Amino acid sequence: MAEENNTPTPPQGFIRRFLALPTDSVPKTIFVAVSVCLVASIVVSAAAVALRPMQAVNALKDKQINILQVAGIYDPNQDVVEAFGAFEAQVLELESGAFTDAFDPASFDDRAAADDPATSVALSDDPAGIGRQARFVTVYLLRDEAGAIDKVILPLHGYGLWSTLYGFIALEENGNDIFGLQFYEHAETPGLGAEVDNPRWKALWKGKKLADDSGALQISVSKTAPAAGAEYHIDALAGATLTTGGVHNLVNFWMGESGYKPFLENLKAGNL
Repeated sequence: MAEENNTPTPPQGFIRRFLALPTDSVPKTIFVAVSVCLVASIVVSAAAVALRPMQAVNALKDKQINILQVAGIYDPNQDVVEAFGAFEAQVLELESGAFTDAFDPASFDDRAAADDPATSVALSDDPAGIGRQARFVTVYLLRDEAGAIDKVILPLHGYGLWSTLYGFIALEENGNDIFGLQFYEHAETPGLGAEVDNPRWKALWKGKKLADDSGALQISVSKTAPAAGAEYHIDALAGATLTTGGVHNLVNFWMGESGYKPFLENLKAGNL
C-alpha cells in the first residue's frame, strides 16, 4: 500500500492569490479601474506638457486676431503675424499716462503684472471687480502713412456675471471716439451674457463717444440713454442685466481716472 504524501502545500503569494480570483471579483475590478485612471492621467499630463508651447502660440495668435478685428483691419486671407506688424506695441504707465522703456513690449505679460505686488496695486474702490490693477499695461498704436496715430487699442477687463471678461477697445486718434469694442475671453451665459460676442451688438459701439466737451465721462451701457445724449449710449444686452452692468462698470473704470484718462489727455494734447 502506497504511503500518503502528507507534505503541506506551500501558501500562495499575494500575486498568485490575486490572479486566481475570478475576473469579475471586486479586487480585480478596482485594480483595473485604478490602472486605467492612472494610465489616462499620465497620457493627459504628458499631452498637456507637450502641447503647452503650441497652446501659447495659438493663444497669442487669437489675441492678435482680436486686436486686428477691433481695429477694423483683419483679413482672414492675410498672415496674422504679418498683419499684426502694422501695430506699434508700447508699455504704458497708467499713473503718468506715458510710455515706459522699463519693460520690453514683446515679452511684457499684463496678467502676470496684475498679480505681482511689485507691478500692481490692490483696489479698494473696485467697480470692475478685478481685485488688483497692474500699474503698467501694453497698448497698441496704429499709425497712418504719415506716421501720425490713427487708432489706439487699449486692453480692458472686468467681472461680468460668471467670469472676468478680457477685451480691447479701439479709439480714434482724438482719444474720445470709439471705433470698436471686442472681448476675446469670458465665460458668460450662452445666448444671454455671451451676446457680447454678437456682431450686431459690437457694431453699436462704433462712433460712440466716451466723454463730453468738458471731459466728463458719459459712456453708458444700459436700457435707457443717459441725459447726456444717445452718442454716449449703448443698448443693454437683452436678458443679461448683470453682464451688461459689468461691461458698463469695466469700461467706465478703465476710461476713467484710475485707468487710461491720463494717457488719453496726453494723446489729445499731442504729448506722445
